[in-house]
Amino acid sequence: MIKLFLSSSFADVASALPAFAGEPLEGKTVTFIPTASVVEKVTFYVGAGRTALESLGLVVDELDISAASREETERKIARNDYIYVSGGNVFYLMQELARSGAGETIVRAIRGGKPYIGESAGSVILSPDIGYARLMDDPAAAPGLADHAGLGAIPFHPVPHVGCFPFKKAAQRILDEYGPTLPLLPINNSQAIQVSGDIVTTVQGTKLKKRKAAKAAMKFLSETSCMQRRIGEPPLT
Repeated sequence: MIKLFLSSSFADVASALPAFAGEPLEGKTVTFIPTASVVEKVTFYVGAGRTALESLGLVVDELDISAASREETERKIARNDYIYVSGGNVFYLMQELARSGAGETIVRAIRGGKPYIGESAGSVILSPDIGYARLMDDPAAAPGLADHAGLGAIPFHPVPHVGCFPFKKAAQRILDEYGPTLPLLPINNSQAIQVSGDIVTTVQGTKLKKRKAAKAAMKFLSETSCMQRRIGEPPLT
């Protein structure tokens, strides 16, 4: 069964991950892919995401697919329990996924049931087409990208950072321009999209205090609200 946890800002919704995982996370391993941030000047979210994962008890195994060999990429993704793809420039990320063959490896792992955690660009990349993200990210960062085809692991298009600085205007432009023609699924920085098989759920999350994942998870289970739909139904607004 496909299991996806797609966020705008993972550190802001990390409390929702334990319930989604449905298993103790302490000691589980995660392939941590920060590649989308390589071309960015602002990268604080990479460290924040790593810290959040470690606070939940996960063991982080970093993999920069722009520098790793195909063998290393396949080995790490196969041996670790989770995949995490951070934010940054989605076009550069797609370029490197295509160039290295890592995109195919990730899709196979997802279809095989390995849980995938995406943040911003790492969420958008699963769409059928990433062209709509040009209003948020600069396609010029990926001169070697042949087209805007995404990994196609989901039939909808996440729109991260809705209503959130500094992407408030860009996210709204995406909704205005592409809303009539694409199945968009907007989320703000305190929301995550969870996909379990054909069920898509939008949940609220909160930040974690380091090493207090259990307490945060219990709080999430007792307080969070969610919206649920099946894949194929009209997108949530």
